[in-house]
Amino acid sequence: MVRNRFDLQLEQLDVEMIKMGALCEEAISAAIKAFLQSDETAVAVATEKESDIDRKERDIEALCMRLLLQQQPVAKDLRLISSALKMISDMERIGDQAADIAEITQFLKDNDTKSKVHIRDMAAAAIKMVTESVDSFVNKDLRLAKSVMEYDDVLDNLFIEVKQEITDLISRDKANGEFCIDLIMIAKYLERIGDHATNIAEWVEYSITGIHVKMEMEEGN
Repeated sequence: MVRNRFDLQLEQLDVEMIKMGALCEEAISAAIKAFLQSDETAVAVATEKESDIDRKERDIEALCMRLLLQQQPVAKDLRLISSALKMISDMERIGDQAADIAEITQFLKDNDTKSKVHIRDMAAAAIKMVTESVDSFVNKDLRLAKSVMEYDDVLDNLFIEVKQEITDLISRDKANGEFCIDLIMIAKYLERIGDHATNIAEWVEYSITGIHVKMEMEEGN
């Protein structure tokens, strides 16, 4: 009976993680809409989603604490719950960075250059990574978690491409300087979102295998 209740609460944890992941996707999408379309409503949506993400983090944290304190989970369950606590911290940071992108867009002049750099592609890659990292947790899918880690290289390469595009813009017209600084900030936030999605995938790997490669590397140094 106790185990049945515990399993139901673990299922609820999965549901809440999916909801938080969806909020992250919505926040990034709204921020990029604000960027591409100079849409003030989208700025407000990204800000609102960040607040929703913060609330969801607190809800999941409380659920995890109840699971830890009331159920005395065995080793595998303990890994899963502790991993979820780490993951929601990364998701909260994703919400912050999406809101930061939206805030920058308020100061950007409307410029058709926006559509010429690969920031839209970076956003699509970042959303894919966030979605799949959370899916890998819910479905206990180690292969999907590893593919998210590998896909980070795609996002990093897009970031390099965007930096080159921005360098070319400045070299063609120095008047683009301030605009280009804002562009590079937005690209950097998207690159960081990819890093957080990678962190999530690494915690998924730990929850399934008990191995966290980065932690073991740090302990070995």
